[in-house]
Amino acid sequence: MKSLKNTKFLTLLGVLLAIEILLAFTPLGFVPLGFTKATTVHIPVIIGAIFLGPVGGAILGLAFGIMSVIINTMTPALTSFVFSPFITIAGSEGNIWSLVIALVPRTLIGITAFYSYKWVSKMNKGNVLAYIVAGVVGSLTNTILVMGGIYLFFGQQYAAAKEVAFEALFGVIMGIVGMNGIPEAIVAAIIVATVCKVLKSIFREKLY
Repeated sequence: MKSLKNTKFLTLLGVLLAIEILLAFTPLGFVPLGFTKATTVHIPVIIGAIFLGPVGGAILGLAFGIMSVIINTMTPALTSFVFSPFITIAGSEGNIWSLVIALVPRTLIGITAFYSYKWVSKMNKGNVLAYIVAGVVGSLTNTILVMGGIYLFFGQQYAAAKEVAFEALFGVIMGIVGMNGIPEAIVAAIIVATVCKVLKSIFREKLY
């Protein structure tokens, strides 16, 4: 039974990792909402956390972070230096804090999503609310910690890249959290709840 559980764990981990890679490297990872595009790359991380536990979620989150470093190194944009220590754009250089921003928040997605799911599921008999909360918490973990890290470690450079005064940067950051983070959290909650209801009928026992 233990070996079967390990096989199921590795199988689901591999499937979610493959989906994560597909989303990260194709336009499928972005849902157009009219006024913005919501990323969905973190959603397999949240689903993995629910079914594979904090370790599985953290592994998938770390993979998300590594892919972020690769993408921003290989196809750099104006602010890619905040995610890659190998990029210099208009005098702004990435450094060790770039790796912290790219890796730590993404790894923590799996951990916060798991424990929020576990906490709500203990209080609530149904799983749907727990799935929704995990989706929202996991998504906001990514947005808030990434944007907070950018403000703390690259405030001046990021403001210059965005062509705004540093004094106005906090407002810009909060605007991004509102315009991108909230819609992404809503999308994550809907997709996570829908997919997890299906997976629950397949994986009836814990895989962690």
